[in-house]
Amino acid sequence: MSSVRWFEELGLADVPLVGGKTASLGELYRLLKGSPIAVPNGFAVTAQAYRDALTSAEAWEPLRAALAGLDVRNVVDLSRRAAQARRIVYEATGGAELREEIAAAFRRLQAETAPGLSVAVRSSATAEDLPTASFAGQHDSFLHVRDEAALFEACRRCFASLFTDRAIVYRVNNGFDHFKVYLSVAVMRMVSADEAASGVAFTLDTESGFPDVVFVTGVWGLGENIVQGKVSPDEFYVHKPTLKQGFRAVLKRSLGEKATRLAWRGRTGEMHAYKVARRDRDRFCLTDAEVLDLAEVAARIEDHYSAAAGRWTPMDIEWAKDAGDGRLYILQARPETVASQRPAGEFETYRRKGKGQVLAAGKAVGEKIASGRVRRVHTAADLKTFRPGEVLVTPSTSPDWVPVMRSAAAIVTDQGGRTCHAAIVARELGVPAVVGAGDASSVLQDGQLVTVSCAEGETGQIFEGEIAFEVDRLSLASLPRPRTKVMLNLAQPDLAFRTALLPADGVGLARLEFIIGEQVRIHPMAAVHPDRVTSARERREIARLARHDASPADYVVRKIAEGVGVIAAAFYPRPVIVRLSDFKTNEYAELLGGAAFEPVEENPMLGFRGAARYAHPSYADGFALECRALRKVRDELGLTNLKVMVPFCRRVQEGEQVLQAMAANGVARGEKGLEVYVMCEIPNNVIQADAFAQLFDGFSIGSNDLTQLVLGVDRDSEMVAFDFDERDPGVMTMLRQAVEGAHRNSRPVGICGEAPATYPEVAEFLTRLGVDSISVNPSSLPRTLSIVARAEEAAPSA
Repeated sequence: MSSVRWFEELGLADVPLVGGKTASLGELYRLLKGSPIAVPNGFAVTAQAYRDALTSAEAWEPLRAALAGLDVRNVVDLSRRAAQARRIVYEATGGAELREEIAAAFRRLQAETAPGLSVAVRSSATAEDLPTASFAGQHDSFLHVRDEAALFEACRRCFASLFTDRAIVYRVNNGFDHFKVYLSVAVMRMVSADEAASGVAFTLDTESGFPDVVFVTGVWGLGENIVQGKVSPDEFYVHKPTLKQGFRAVLKRSLGEKATRLAWRGRTGEMHAYKVARRDRDRFCLTDAEVLDLAEVAARIEDHYSAAAGRWTPMDIEWAKDAGDGRLYILQARPETVASQRPAGEFETYRRKGKGQVLAAGKAVGEKIASGRVRRVHTAADLKTFRPGEVLVTPSTSPDWVPVMRSAAAIVTDQGGRTCHAAIVARELGVPAVVGAGDASSVLQDGQLVTVSCAEGETGQIFEGEIAFEVDRLSLASLPRPRTKVMLNLAQPDLAFRTALLPADGVGLARLEFIIGEQVRIHPMAAVHPDRVTSARERREIARLARHDASPADYVVRKIAEGVGVIAAAFYPRPVIVRLSDFKTNEYAELLGGAAFEPVEENPMLGFRGAARYAHPSYADGFALECRALRKVRDELGLTNLKVMVPFCRRVQEGEQVLQAMAANGVARGEKGLEVYVMCEIPNNVIQADAFAQLFDGFSIGSNDLTQLVLGVDRDSEMVAFDFDERDPGVMTMLRQAVEGAHRNSRPVGICGEAPATYPEVAEFLTRLGVDSISVNPSSLPRTLSIVARAEEAAPSA
């Protein structure tokens, strides 16, 4: 029987013959053949060849003896025995017949391709790339192999790598028998990404498990830099449902440092890390068009594998760009084995209770919090000093470190992105990690007590000292689902994917000012008129932030669209109501360049805010940017579940002016189904509900400002804040009249203030009135669902 099989002969059913990785390559080769993004051709040296070689050399008994009684916790004995096992396999696989078969296949591949062929030689175990065990990084691979002798040597070393220290430990910990796992070798045409780019794509969000995005990462040069965590990659998100509808737009992008480029150094025949020029570090390694092409093929691969498995199968896909022909290629695809394997219907939330000094920050992995003492590890020799429960701090990790990583309270690395080795292993082990934390291994000191928080969005932070935190575990199946819609108030796009997994009916309030304040940072008017910014320092900072865009105005539009788009995509097709910016003048003035455009007011809460700004000459140009961003979200991203809400609209005439300004800026009420709501937070909104209902499609009660204005109380004043109470009879009367006024005009009405979450009796009162929706913060959702369900049971006819 031949020891060689070509990719075109292989498919998913051939895992016992060629291992998971190569069976998948064969399936992909046939699926994508002739496509713009395809799989390079190649062949497999079968697992049967491995078995036959060991049988012929009578190596099985010595191999069993080498591992008999092994305790993997004894790292010294593990290292000695693993080396002995590798030597046995290496010697057994050196037969002349196998050598000639591999050489003949290599010559055929040479004849089919351009002169100067080089190949990648990759291990493929029969228990690898499975839906429940990835074996990622456990076995060896070799790149840029150029002649028959080097190829045969690489194949033998791949076979022997079945018994690396890390692979032995992985099999023991995952319950695999060493002698029932066999190794095949994939030999495929090398994609010359050394002078181009490569990376990884996941068909879900790797942190939250959110299923409706493709997450693409990329670096300059060979992709091993990503896996090793040597660099911080570029990151891109694409929304799958709207992509499949034909909307080709990147949802979100972030620029990685990409400080080094891994490439083959021809003179020495080895890999070398080259420094990347600043101009290349400061630009993305993929164009938006390339990201979208990758997302489309990733979604196609996911659909194909899901159909084959009979269930949703998210994928982990390696890609590379060839510097010669400029094409993108798929190098590997395997089922994702961490986020997709979390128990369905369970939701765990970590919440930090205290504050502390931030010592370092990077990309958050794991959405958990942990405390422990720092242990810095720079080389494998330092591992012997590590103690269980410590925080592992290192420039980057290696697959050999997994036994130590398993016992860490948390992991912190200087380099790396969310698809590096440290991140992948941390997720699999359930250990929080902060990757790409810059100089953390220099700033943090051995023995220092720290708290690592990965539960507050994309940014993970390392705090000084031990900070208390809470863990809430929620069974989603146990939550009631009342008739009244219970929605969420959301300000942070970073938390949207995870929050969207909760059983909420959508987002009743997405605060645009939070996105502008935290992610944009530039005053919209300063972006349109940077020449009017008086501070030279602020002008430089505005130019720096907008350096990747055609203008500061384009930067503001893009960043707003990304923030709003992420929230809308996370909840799609559930409704998301975004409130136009509602900063007060003193808050606007704190944005970059803002002081040049904002008046100084004695009482900003009742001043130049909300609807009054949008058509006013002092802010009209800035409002145009908000409209451009919202139009981009709906028209280019296809997120038509987005609705718009106008805040603090004092008079009907003011509402008319805002709608006219929106239409003039391409965001017209009714166009392509756009609905525009108005905040009901001024007594005049209640008194003139009939007139406002003729202008707007719905109402959302802002109980915070409504209470202040009904009672004449500034809740931020220490002197009178005690009088702020949404349960006051006058406020409750206003709430009732607001609901009745909306319904009298056949308009939906919800409430997005804090009152229903703070006071159960307010939620019950509104439910009995028949309010259409109640919006609360995510942490208040379970309690609010229960309160509303009980109120409905008490008044079933409401």
